[in-house]
Amino acid sequence: MQEQLGGGSLVAPADSHNLRLVSSTHPANWRNPTRADCYNLVVIGGGTAGLVTAAGAAGLGAKVALVEKHLLGGDCLNYGCVPSKALIRASRAAADVARAGEFGVRVPAGVEVDFPAVMERMRRLRADISAHDSAHRFSGLGVDVFLGSGCFIDRDAIRVDDQILRFKKAVIATGARAGELPIPGLKDAGYLTNETVFSLTERPQRLAVIGAGPIGCELSQAFARFGSDVYLIEALHGVLPKEDSDAAGIIKQALVRDRVRIMCCGQNLQISRNANEKRLVVDSHGQHYDLAVDAILVGGGRVPNVENMGLESAGVEYGKTGVKVNDRLQTTNPQIYAAGDVCSRYQFTHAAD
Repeated sequence: MQEQLGGGSLVAPADSHNLRLVSSTHPANWRNPTRADCYNLVVIGGGTAGLVTAAGAAGLGAKVALVEKHLLGGDCLNYGCVPSKALIRASRAAADVARAGEFGVRVPAGVEVDFPAVMERMRRLRADISAHDSAHRFSGLGVDVFLGSGCFIDRDAIRVDDQILRFKKAVIATGARAGELPIPGLKDAGYLTNETVFSLTERPQRLAVIGAGPIGCELSQAFARFGSDVYLIEALHGVLPKEDSDAAGIIKQALVRDRVRIMCCGQNLQISRNANEKRLVVDSHGQHYDLAVDAILVGGGRVPNVENMGLESAGVEYGKTGVKVNDRLQTTNPQIYAAGDVCSRYQFTHAAD
């Protein structure tokens, strides 16, 4: 079952927790307010950067509009920090039980992880936290919340459905999404990303994870602790290739300890599928691997959300890495700024905040 939102967006499964999440972050009965004549600030995107900007400006007395087409809370609440940390905490509990004997604690044999219960706990916690990012909370802060797609129609105006919002300043905080990696057969085989993995209700027995960045590493370890056979594939050397090598080495030791099979310097990766499983062939450090798995998680490759926003009409330049900004987060239109994953090298919640 899936909860259908306007514009075709989905939240699955449609249990009581996800229904509560949606009622906070994109309520079905929401009516957009009547626009003001001119806003001090219009924010496009209701993720971390957008919410912090809107709340801060409203608190200083500005007349603020916040535009969000999907779920308020963005990646952090819905597909990132909150659900991933809920899974990590559960996986840590499983690891503690598995190693309890090292501390003189005797645990009966046959203890298992109830994966559906783990995921339900995650959905419950996420729904509990969603009130902090809700449309009603921000409306109560004095922000005009518009649920719909925003598009610049001029250097000082944005259209949202049938209303035109004029502004003195604007902030683009539309974030980024999981991109398609150019791996032969990947699209046809089907795969999970951080935007879909938290909708799972059954644990894949065999999981291939492509990309050993933060997402790939943390979810590889979590699923391995839950009992999945995990294969972590990285095109570069080692894990967390963008981080300090000594720190990354500690993470690699932890992954190996938790029985994650790491295939770094992976080359010639090709993917196919049959009726019951997906097949990956890859070369790593002189060895050829032929893996059969039940699911693939792509943990690398992010694309900034800059399409269909009318940035050209606003005089805002952008490229493959996102909106171009200066050291003050100012775009090529000095009245418009950008913040968060849509323009930052560091795509993390704390950086957006």
